[in-house]
Amino acid sequence: MKKNKFNLKKEYKDSWNYIKESKNFIYFIMGVFFAFALIGFFVPASEDISKMIFEFIEKLLEQTKGLSQLELIRFIFMNNLQSSFFGVVFGVVLGIFPVLAAITNGYVLGFVGAMSVRSEGISVLWRLFPHGIFELPAVFISLGLGLKIGSFIFQKEKGKSFRRCFWNSIKVFLFVIIPFLIIAAIIEGSLIFIG
Repeated sequence: MKKNKFNLKKEYKDSWNYIKESKNFIYFIMGVFFAFALIGFFVPASEDISKMIFEFIEKLLEQTKGLSQLELIRFIFMNNLQSSFFGVVFGVVLGIFPVLAAITNGYVLGFVGAMSVRSEGISVLWRLFPHGIFELPAVFISLGLGLKIGSFIFQKEKGKSFRRCFWNSIKVFLFVIIPFLIIAAIIEGSLIFIG
């Protein structure tokens, strides 16, 4: 029997088709993310939440202090890679992790956006835009696919549904998400280093 040869073009096309098929899950994650980004932006945070976010930012700044441009790009890539991978894989638990990740990331983005606007004015948001142009779609896709994996529990053929969702999600992770994260890390790392 003739073995199927690996075809990169076909795998890439299949990955995008699976993203299209999963669009409702991705849109849901986007909705949650932007809703909490607006809450983070417009609703004043409690002292405890503000303290937690500032501590998180300080820790990040400490970790990236003194890094070369290449090291900074690598740090950003590995950080985003880990978050995106967990977003996909941990979706298996009823999709709870991807939803919580969308809430947290959205809120933190809104909070940081509000702080930036207060200190530097509304134009600062346009300068933040290039940072998310590839990173956010990668995050939305990974969390959306994680949510879809978690929906296997509601399908008739649970095992078959889980296997299909899981392997298609891994394929998307390899062929779409990782390239997006590489580009995002190069853009972000370069902008931070220059800035």
